[in-house]
Amino acid sequence: MAEAENSVTSEVHHFSKEELLDPERGGKENFGQSEVSVLYKMAQADTSGGCRHASQEGSKPQRDDDEEEEEKEGNEEEFECLLGANGQVVLWSSRRETVLSRFDFVYPAYMVVEKCPIISPVIDSDGDLQVTRKKDLHKKEGAVLIEHQSATTLELVGEQVWRGSLFLADFILNYPDIFRDAHILEVASGVGLTSVVAAMLAKQVIISDVDRGDILELISRNIKRNIDLIKAKVEVKEIDFFNHATIEEIMDLKNVSVLLAADVVYHDQLTDAFLRTVLRLMSDPPDKTMYIALEKSRAGNIMRVSGRAPA
Repeated sequence: MAEAENSVTSEVHHFSKEELLDPERGGKENFGQSEVSVLYKMAQADTSGGCRHASQEGSKPQRDDDEEEEEKEGNEEEFECLLGANGQVVLWSSRRETVLSRFDFVYPAYMVVEKCPIISPVIDSDGDLQVTRKKDLHKKEGAVLIEHQSATTLELVGEQVWRGSLFLADFILNYPDIFRDAHILEVASGVGLTSVVAAMLAKQVIISDVDRGDILELISRNIKRNIDLIKAKVEVKEIDFFNHATIEEIMDLKNVSVLLAADVVYHDQLTDAFLRTVLRLMSDPPDKTMYIALEKSRAGNIMRVSGRAPA
């Protein structure tokens, strides 16, 4: 996928090749949504035959109009398996021009129901018994599936995944008492990764961003995609830092006590508008606490950066 001259690219996207291709280390049940199982079946084939290289010419297969229309109606996801430049598996939607990334995590101990597991002996390839360590007895793994862009113009950077959202999601899982049963509002939510994790603990999560490009629809699709992880009531709303009338239109803000924001400081005018928005939100009861995750930029103001941003 060629990058435009003014494009900004986050390098935070991942879909483990081993997890995808090996049914013993992932497979359908770990994806969280049965609708995505078609991707697993597609990638089960031999890598050279089941995945095309991303640099191959003619990335879209040639199909007639009727066939394409049928596929749009019957399969909303439409992701295909490509091989990235470094041999990684990339799941790419040619219709939406987005990728699907899987972010694996280990459930903290407080989220795992204690059981006495029945452990069968496991023999390795040398015929030796593999010892199950105590720390692994209650280990439970999960995955968040996020659809996003791999590169955008600066005004649509929210459609990518940036490191601040991963850091904030990790913070939420490590400090559950702050977020458990809370009413949470995330501003400038991007593709919704942090809010999905917050919704695993909270009572209510309002996910907001400016209504530009495909961002609100992208958030809604990611909520649906991770619905098995979510316990909170979730709403997707518009909040425009430059138009506070969008705040007045959200009725459920009266209960919000926790505010979240990740990677929102990268442009002087936007930063000023963000701080004015925070002041406006903080001025209403009840008392609120805000958690902000920012990546220390090695390149300075992103407005002066062309090409790739190491986010």
